[in-house]
Amino acid sequence: MLDRIDFEPVFFAPFVSSSMKVESNWIDYNGHLNVAYYTLIFDRALDEALCLLGLGPAYARGRGASFFTGESHIRYARELAPDSPVRVTMRLLDYDEKRLHLFQSLHHARDGWVSATSEQITLHVDLGSRRVVPFPDDVLERIATMRAAHAGLPPLDGVGRKVSMPSRS
Repeated sequence: MLDRIDFEPVFFAPFVSSSMKVESNWIDYNGHLNVAYYTLIFDRALDEALCLLGLGPAYARGRGASFFTGESHIRYARELAPDSPVRVTMRLLDYDEKRLHLFQSLHHARDGWVSATSEQITLHVDLGSRRVVPFPDDVLERIATMRAAHAGLPPLDGVGRKVSMPSRS
């Protein structure tokens, strides 16, 4: 059973995912990345960050808990073409005993521009009961360390933005 991770993770600010590639079968009839695959890319990057916190697949198997997305808001800024190299940056904005508040930016890996952002609340869930439960103390310590590493970064554009129509004059 996984009781703890066997290394002291290094938390870069922000977290930067491995490089990924926009696959040709992810392109829709408009000739760009289909909206569903933005979520897939953000989710893959989040999995990398969760593994750094010791909360990946081994944690789910060993401790019977994992993460579910409770709320998500994706903003699309620029199209991605087939074979585009991409990376995701992630910042831990806040947390409590059961939730993480995250902000991710999807970047063209070679040119650096932002294609989309995702703000979300993830929930720590007991896989047996399917209920939201508190993090174990050792996990809270790693989360606090990551949050401290990210706390000094400059404010982000779009955090907390609501979905609404522009006001009419």
